[in-house]
Amino acid sequence: MRFLLIYPKWEKLEHQTRFTLPPHGPVVMAAALPADVEVTFIDENVEPVDFDAAVDFVGISMMLTVQVKRGWEIADAFRARGVKVICGGIATMLHAEESEQHADAVFLGEAEGRMEEVFADLEAGTLQKVYNYMQNFPPIERVGTARRGILNRGMYNYKGVQMVDLIHASRGCRFNCYPCCVNFLGGRSFRPRPYDKVISEMAGINNNRLFIVDNSLAQDKDWEMGLFKEMIPLKKKWCCHPIENDDQVLDLAAQAGAWFVYQAIFDSSDFIRERVKRYHDYGIGVEGSILLGLDYHTEDYIKRLVDFLLEIELDMAEFTVLTPFPHTRTFDDLHREGRITSYDWDRYTCGKVVFQPKLMTPEALQEMYHYAWNKFYEEEPQNYKMFKLLKRVVEKEKLDGTFKQRVRP
Repeated sequence: MRFLLIYPKWEKLEHQTRFTLPPHGPVVMAAALPADVEVTFIDENVEPVDFDAAVDFVGISMMLTVQVKRGWEIADAFRARGVKVICGGIATMLHAEESEQHADAVFLGEAEGRMEEVFADLEAGTLQKVYNYMQNFPPIERVGTARRGILNRGMYNYKGVQMVDLIHASRGCRFNCYPCCVNFLGGRSFRPRPYDKVISEMAGINNNRLFIVDNSLAQDKDWEMGLFKEMIPLKKKWCCHPIENDDQVLDLAAQAGAWFVYQAIFDSSDFIRERVKRYHDYGIGVEGSILLGLDYHTEDYIKRLVDFLLEIELDMAEFTVLTPFPHTRTFDDLHREGRITSYDWDRYTCGKVVFQPKLMTPEALQEMYHYAWNKFYEEEPQNYKMFKLLKRVVEKEKLDGTFKQRVRP
């Protein structure tokens, strides 16, 4: 069985540094495929799709809403040739009914232990239109090592520097943040993978730099501390989403190789000031994730917020516009209030205003989005700030003997 797995291209944020990370969802899904399936993977962000490929089955793996229209185009093209297509991934779950119109089958949910059924149905000519396993999660112990061998490794670097490999140590999230759809996708229960499976997978990755993509590591203090203790001997250097605001946890994270965190910054409070300072006290950098366009935001508020970020010496910042993704509380509220101005999913990049803000015009919010990026990086450009973070991790690698000279492709 020749299976072509495709990750559609998508529009990056206009102001982001131009590098591409290897996708995580497709390699996790590929690990769940039956042993007799011959899989080829194309990430359209780094290489073109071969629409004439000799394949028996095509899978479209979509993570982001901004990918779906391109994913449907790809699916339509292969189906026009008579090739069966299945869509899956986070964005397929968010746009299930629309995806059904462009695919022979859609897969909703987590893949472990379920792919054998799909491929058996395909061979028997009984492929189902929908495989719905939403909220019916497989045992977390079944999550295996991601199949990174399908990636074209040489395509994922930045100016000759090997970036990070992605891995996850848990699924689900006990929080229910306003703009987030994880509650719908992965449930409100925190589901940690066994330590031995996570550590074994980390150890087998031929890259010293990792991105732990869990929604938040600050879900269970005892589990978090246990994970960091297990990670210390690996000497990996890694970034992640928030870590518990606790000295004991932060100390263990630093010992385990924490490099920097993506930390949501929602105001200019003393709490945020202290939160960033505590990370810095343990040698952990902070890239702030700042959402613009909340109902209490004005133009002056956003200007003061950017000044605050510079004052607390935030290492980097990523500004996004509030975006009402389906199956979020944001979507429910704005849709109910008639404030969503566009349902063109190509515009859902997190950098374009697709709703009516409460205290400013859409045009003003768009202007403030650009202002925030430009003002924050006015004195030190984004590339220079990133260079400083990379320099810090290289120094750590040299100290513990894990530094490898990166060679340009």
